[in-house]
Amino acid sequence: MLDRRQVLAMLGTTALATLAPTALFAAASIKPDDASALLVIDVQNCFLPGGSLAVKEGEQVVPVINKMAKAFANVVMTQDWHTPGHVSFASVHSGKKPFETIDLPYGKQVLWPDHCVQGTDGAALSKDLAIPHAELIIRKGFHKDVDSYSAFLEADGKTSTGLAGYLKGRKIKRVFVAGLATDFCVAWTALDARKAGFEVYVVEDACRGIDTQGSLAKAWADMAKAGVKRIQSADIAVSA
Repeated sequence: MLDRRQVLAMLGTTALATLAPTALFAAASIKPDDASALLVIDVQNCFLPGGSLAVKEGEQVVPVINKMAKAFANVVMTQDWHTPGHVSFASVHSGKKPFETIDLPYGKQVLWPDHCVQGTDGAALSKDLAIPHAELIIRKGFHKDVDSYSAFLEADGKTSTGLAGYLKGRKIKRVFVAGLATDFCVAWTALDARKAGFEVYVVEDACRGIDTQGSLAKAWADMAKAGVKRIQSADIAVSA
């Protein structure tokens, strides 16, 4: 029969075995190669302090993304690019308030304050982003009657932005996702990237969430289930 010390020793060994893969992965340095791309999602004025749909601490992602982007030869940025009176705006639905939901032909739609209207200062990318080598900007949400969180597909789940084809044409195999907001455009992008066959990493400290009605925890759970890897910017090797 095992005594107490033997049992504790066995439990300790089991715990170490459980933790070891996580610790080793965190300690490992990921070096982006020519088959890697960084996707910078919606770092726009409307989502930054003072914006109409400001994400708490959203401005803190900018220096993290700027530093991290130096490690990538391939960078794509996205912009929310809504028409005036877009279907996702609470202001166009009588009696509805921001963050309430409605049913649309493609499913549940969260209603938002008016934001990222085409050509406005709010829709502009943050002036503090410093990624001169970014090769492509994908604009999304410009169809008036359908929202678009993901950089790959609109909210109807079938209208493509063309990003998957672009990345595959460049022989990209894995994508790293950062930006705003974790629980909406970042998560939807990551999930659609997995569906498109890419290896996907979400860089947690390079993102911030809105977290309405438990949306942040659900987003992380959905991403984990889909095989999205959750990392920190420090896990990425950046040349000095």
